[in-house]
Amino acid sequence: MKHMLIAQSGGPSAAINATVAGVVERCMTSSKVDRIYGAVNGIKGVISGHYVDLTDVLASPEQLDLLCHTPSAALGSCRLKLNNADESQLKEIVDALIEREIGYFVYIGGNDSMDTVDKLSAYIKKHDIRDLYVMGAPKTIDNDLPETDHCPGFGSAAKYIAATFTEIVRDCEVYDIPAVTIVEIMGRNAGWLTAAAALSRENGGSGPQLIYLCERAFDTEKFIEDVKGCLAKKNAVVVAVSEGVKNPDGSYLSESKGRGVDVFGHAALSGTAKVLEGLVKEKIGCKVRSIELNLMQRCAAHLASANDLSESKMLGMTAADRALEGVSGQMATILRVQDEPYRVKYSTADISKVANYEKKVPDEWINAEGNDVTEEMLNYLRPLVRGDVSFATQNGVPVHLSLYSEGK
Repeated sequence: MKHMLIAQSGGPSAAINATVAGVVERCMTSSKVDRIYGAVNGIKGVISGHYVDLTDVLASPEQLDLLCHTPSAALGSCRLKLNNADESQLKEIVDALIEREIGYFVYIGGNDSMDTVDKLSAYIKKHDIRDLYVMGAPKTIDNDLPETDHCPGFGSAAKYIAATFTEIVRDCEVYDIPAVTIVEIMGRNAGWLTAAAALSRENGGSGPQLIYLCERAFDTEKFIEDVKGCLAKKNAVVVAVSEGVKNPDGSYLSESKGRGVDVFGHAALSGTAKVLEGLVKEKIGCKVRSIELNLMQRCAAHLASANDLSESKMLGMTAADRALEGVSGQMATILRVQDEPYRVKYSTADISKVANYEKKVPDEWINAEGNDVTEEMLNYLRPLVRGDVSFATQNGVPVHLSLYSEGK
């Protein structure tokens, strides 16, 4: 019997721990798995040997359920890009796995995490390493991984955005003076989350009057004309905008030349909504404010989508099943069967078709003017935010599960 190792990487979400729960639940009933370990802080924990034994900690259904409703990455995360040119890092990881008698490794994360799965599985195959199987499980609120209809964490983040916009609009509409509120939503190169703001119109709300996704080039003059047109019809204008909207030349509207790049080489952005706030002040002169949702949209477990949590857990089970079958170098996926009634099935895709690719919003799901989304987009989004979840509270606040102590 071999051990199962689970690790998480990239940005946290409200659903990533449900995937861990799915892996654990499958392994609990498998005769192929002895102990179930979690690596603390992703691939860094694999290398350093910082593991926690999950076998007994998550042995009860109650603990697994609490884990499902605990936001963020309960095992910790990291942002580590493996070196493309040097195999020594991959050898170090494989040696660490073999030393701990790990036979199965499920890595949960976004694009860069799937790149790690791709490199690691390719190394194992190249060097004919036996009895070590590596699988990927998707996680990203950006919803930008290909080969899967959508990604765990996205549905809950989309639900939070829809609910938040419903409340922002209610706040803004009480005044009788012209005012513009610009809300910036995460999404560097894919506008899926920003599109979810349109769901705030579902129950009769007016929602944002303007929605700008990063898939279309952003024209500041057209933006000002759009805002003026909306102000001519009503006093309160709410705008949803992706953080990664770009100028016609491809540069980010908010790119700050002096802030450099992050650990993955991505340009540092300085606040799209703030840039547009200044533009409205200059060109229109009305009352204007900017809001950056920032971290709040990632781990809002109090507004989690029941569909999202259920699917996230099923993807963990799918990844575990395939690893236990002796499959390596794939990612668990969701395939949509139909929108209404909503039905999906679970499968896997070759990791080489996922790593380092981005799935963007189809252009036909953006309206002709480039300032809203179409009904096709709404049909795609609606099932993903459905279902409310109940969660444990104590003294009026949520109870969460801790799997390790920071710094230990």
